[in-house]
Amino acid sequence: MLVGWVGWWRNLAVADLLRGQIVDGQFGRGRLPREAALARDFRISRNTVRAALDLLREEGLVERCPGVGTTVAAEKYPHGLHRLLGLAETLHEHGEVVNLVRTMTFIEPPAAVSRRLRVPPGEEVVYLERLRRLNGVPLSPDLTYLVREVGEPLFDADLAHNDIFVLLEAIAGQPLGTAELSLEAVNADAHTAAALEAPRGAALLMVERLTHLSDGRPVDLEFIRFRGDRLTMRGHLNRE
Repeated sequence: MLVGWVGWWRNLAVADLLRGQIVDGQFGRGRLPREAALARDFRISRNTVRAALDLLREEGLVERCPGVGTTVAAEKYPHGLHRLLGLAETLHEHGEVVNLVRTMTFIEPPAAVSRRLRVPPGEEVVYLERLRRLNGVPLSPDLTYLVREVGEPLFDADLAHNDIFVLLEAIAGQPLGTAELSLEAVNADAHTAAALEAPRGAALLMVERLTHLSDGRPVDLEFIRFRGDRLTMRGHLNRE
């Protein structure tokens, strides 16, 4: 039993290292080295290499074809966590982000949202639903609650081609300051899977973000579900 566990962990370790190289673009959209070459580089058996590549294939990250080898099936984009940026600002080097606005309206929010945005009970906020696409590929549905002061002017803005963060700073006349962020793994429900053109139950990265202006006022509460097979979260941490 212990030998089996050791082999399983080794498969994961190799898959993790290869995934990092793919995300870094070391193979582009091309072919990975042959199994024998990978085995030499990692100083492991070809069976371990084969098992690791099978894990990446199950994730949809690579394709394995007899006689051709292993090729990168889909690009995975790095999303930084060390700066407060909109999606288009973050991924500008990787292509064009377009936002499909599905709903934009005034609502009386749930009490939990009112508390987070520090608005009195019963006061309306702007509620916005968008589907974010990168180079035509659906990347994330985004549910956003905005305080009315900065949200109402967005009805006249070009939300399809602009990050909300950029628009909010222009409306508020001051830069954004800080954001509270939480990140967890969830599975795609039927509607989210359809919107993302992904299998039902697919792994998603769910981000909850409460953004404040530089003066400390909370103005934007977002719930974002990213396709786990298309995005990698990255950041820089310091230990003081």
